[in-house]
Amino acid sequence: MDAASITRLFFLAAIWGASFLFMRISVPAFGPVALIMFRVGIAAVFLWLVARVLKQSLGMGRLWKHFLSIGVLNSALPFLLFAYAAQSLPASLLAILNATSPLFGAAIGALWLGVPLTGSVALGLGCGLAGVSVLVGQNLALAGSAEWPAVAAGLLAPLSYSLASLYTKARPGLATPFGNAHGSMWMATLVLLPLFLLAPVRQTPDVGDWTAVALLAIVCTGAAYLLYFRLIDDVGPTRALSVTFLIPVFGVLWGTLFLGEAVGWHTLLGGTLILTGIALTAGLLGRRGQTS
Repeated sequence: MDAASITRLFFLAAIWGASFLFMRISVPAFGPVALIMFRVGIAAVFLWLVARVLKQSLGMGRLWKHFLSIGVLNSALPFLLFAYAAQSLPASLLAILNATSPLFGAAIGALWLGVPLTGSVALGLGCGLAGVSVLVGQNLALAGSAEWPAVAAGLLAPLSYSLASLYTKARPGLATPFGNAHGSMWMATLVLLPLFLLAPVRQTPDVGDWTAVALLAIVCTGAAYLLYFRLIDDVGPTRALSVTFLIPVFGVLWGTLFLGEAVGWHTLLGGTLILTGIALTAGLLGRRGQTS
């Protein structure tokens, strides 16, 4: 991986890590539904403008069911769950929980798809489960059992991401990566529109709230997809997914710097266990003799 690709990787992780910061800032004024409605709607318009510049057609009429599946599993549902959780959980915890998506993918592959469960994968799942237990247990001990719905939402969101990943892997070539991002944003917007009519904006947002939403939609969603696809083209999908390990680092950093969130032993221990579990399930630990 050359210096330019490494720079893009860190930049992407910083952007996606900031998404939890922006949700924490803006969700009190907008509410979860309105916040995510604006996030996917603005991102859809941004990607449409990019598609116009790149002269890329979408093929919505032929692929709308495909885009709908991705839009629900990879955008509307997990974004909404994280926004709900962001009402009470710190951004640093949300960023670490987000990293459990590969663990869910490995578990689903073993239990549902019959993928053989190797020793390293089993150990990785055990480490990941231990890490989640440390984080969740400590959070509930500090905040009280009333926070369990938010914690559950924060775990269901990465589960949805893993289902979306399995879906797209099972249907390769239906659309380009950019087409998947663009089409799924429009379908996520359509899915959330009825909910938005039932749960409009809670209170009048100020300039800071709108700024956070704009950054969340344009930078953390639309532009981040473009950067991610460029990274895939440069280094391949496996290495591009190494961004998963960096997002929690930046999520914790931004939460500490801008929101004053405390980072205790449970955050460090739980995060380390989860990242170790991801590395084991992805086969990134214990590999020998491989060239980069």
